[in-house]
Amino acid sequence: MIALHKSELFQAAISLLYPATCTICGNNIRAGTYLCDSCEAKIVRILPPFCDACSEPFEGSITSVFTCANCAHRAIYFDAAVAAYRGRGIVREIIHEFKYRRQMHLRHLVAQWLRAALNDGRLRDISFDLIVPVPLHPARRRERGFNQASLLAESLRWDTSMPCRPVLERIRYTTTQTALDRSERMENLHNAFRLRKSADVRGLRVLLIDDVLTTGSTLSECARVLKRAGAISVHAATAARA
Repeated sequence: MIALHKSELFQAAISLLYPATCTICGNNIRAGTYLCDSCEAKIVRILPPFCDACSEPFEGSITSVFTCANCAHRAIYFDAAVAAYRGRGIVREIIHEFKYRRQMHLRHLVAQWLRAALNDGRLRDISFDLIVPVPLHPARRRERGFNQASLLAESLRWDTSMPCRPVLERIRYTTTQTALDRSERMENLHNAFRLRKSADVRGLRVLLIDDVLTTGSTLSECARVLKRAGAISVHAATAARA
């Protein structure tokens, strides 16, 4: 008979008394997971063909690398922005529960989706020097209580041993981006970020982290600041693509 450590016995007893349940539907699930197989199957993975710049999926028979209309007619400053999952349905619900309702345990699931993006060919073979979370304005951070991008970036730091530093700061409070179109988002974010006074990114390959990529305007503005400060490349990874 295998002897169990006291902590293992305690966890086993807890599992019997309080079985893990799916975050979405409430069905019992395996310990250490967040979704049942049925809900997991409803998550949409981003598969080719997609925009090489911003990961926007395209329903068609394109087999070559292409750039979508969202990126083709504007200046974008990141080298590529990668997401592995569509930010709709269950994915959107999970991120909203974490981000707006402070269901902090769900950050681990969102971080799993973010890590999946690192396996993309546009990121996989790059030796990044620094992980940088997209910052919140101090007023927004006080309101929310945390910066979701910082929590996700810290999770990657532990997984990859890459350094993670908040070298950017948001200096202008902007209205919410959700109701704005692409051009309005770009105008809304112009000069909203700057490099912190003590930060130095010269000669570095930077990986920007955020929870959701919508039009890419936030990531592009952050990348512009980083490249202007001397970063040699700026790629982005997000948990989902809206």
